[in-house]
Amino acid sequence: MTQSQRPPAPPRPPGPGTPRPPAPPRPPAGGVQDSSPPPAPAQAASPAAVGIPSRGPGPSPGQPTLREIVQRADELGASDVHLGVNETPRLRYRGDMTPQEDWPVTDLNSFMSWLREVLTDEEIHQFQENLDFDGAADLGFVRIRISIFDSLSGPAMVLRLIGATILTLEQLKLPDVFKKICNYHKGLMLITGPTGSGKSTTMAAMIDYINKNYAYHIITIEDPVEFVHQSRKSLIKHREVGRHTLKFFNALKGALRQDPDMMLVGEIRDKETMQIAIKAASTGHLVAGTLHTNSAIKTLTRVLDMFSAEEQSSIKTSLSETLVAIIAQLLCKTTDGKRAAFHDILINTDVIKEYIMKDQYEEINQIMLKDSYEGMTTMNRSLYELYQEGRITEEICLDVSPFPNEMSQMLRGRV
Repeated sequence: MTQSQRPPAPPRPPGPGTPRPPAPPRPPAGGVQDSSPPPAPAQAASPAAVGIPSRGPGPSPGQPTLREIVQRADELGASDVHLGVNETPRLRYRGDMTPQEDWPVTDLNSFMSWLREVLTDEEIHQFQENLDFDGAADLGFVRIRISIFDSLSGPAMVLRLIGATILTLEQLKLPDVFKKICNYHKGLMLITGPTGSGKSTTMAAMIDYINKNYAYHIITIEDPVEFVHQSRKSLIKHREVGRHTLKFFNALKGALRQDPDMMLVGEIRDKETMQIAIKAASTGHLVAGTLHTNSAIKTLTRVLDMFSAEEQSSIKTSLSETLVAIIAQLLCKTTDGKRAAFHDILINTDVIKEYIMKDQYEEINQIMLKDSYEGMTTMNRSLYELYQEGRITEEICLDVSPFPNEMSQMLRGRV
């Protein structure tokens, strides 16, 4: 049964949070004529393109519109906007939460008007029935990823800003090995890191490089679509889970029949998706995907842990044969008040393949530390290079390092 066919949820008993207003009326079911005057036709484009609620009242007096809030965040360079009923709007600026004290505490009417700026009536219904909603919208000057949820104080949402301009590998000051990885024509490359580590920005820069240099057919499968690429030398098709396909697995399996050269999987969440990604990589396609792991070694173990003990031997073989590279990324504050990425970079050389088969992860880590010729590095080495360039302080090195003792030895010239 599709979302639009789902019967209305039974009324919930009132909770301790702020009361919710009734949802907008649903359209009549097919074949049933409504005697009331027809509603005004809905806009074909997203309501966010206008930025002013077109269905119902706007925000309360003294409250900004959602477009004005996002505009300020974009101008300041904030990464996220946090909004909630009975809370002051806050921005995440260079990693820190900053309240916007010149705006009043959010009331329910204003919050609902903000929803109407970026959601359709049906999407508001989905949130009110499920108490969670994930989506995306394009405001023209910036795209936003939307996550709406219920809480004790009332409904709330977090908006992740996705710049309209895709930064290049050079603008991000990423190592030359990233271009080397992009030059592979087949295999599996994994970009990993926790939420908010900039892996989507890095992935977008890599896709942009391929788009400018190779005549590929690239299919992206994301939830939701974040960076939108215009076809240049490559032909790029974006698919959003929930809108253009029901599951990552379905879309990735279908993509094999759509003459792709490269496939991007926004997030590899389960064993089935990983299996089809490895299969696609082994049949001559370039497959890129993301995982929520914070090191190259943990990425290897996470992939293997998706499978049963009986399956792991064959998966090790497949992974060792198809893997191109693993890039694990984190962010740290720089001396100029901005943020910089530091990485684990694992390139799947013949020696690495052998160590993967033997589960010799400490040996893999040592090769990453020492084999700079292939472009491999560890997070500590990456941090040390930022420190040598004067971009971060010794305190930051030790604070964000995954292995502070080793980092301390590096800073003292002992490694």
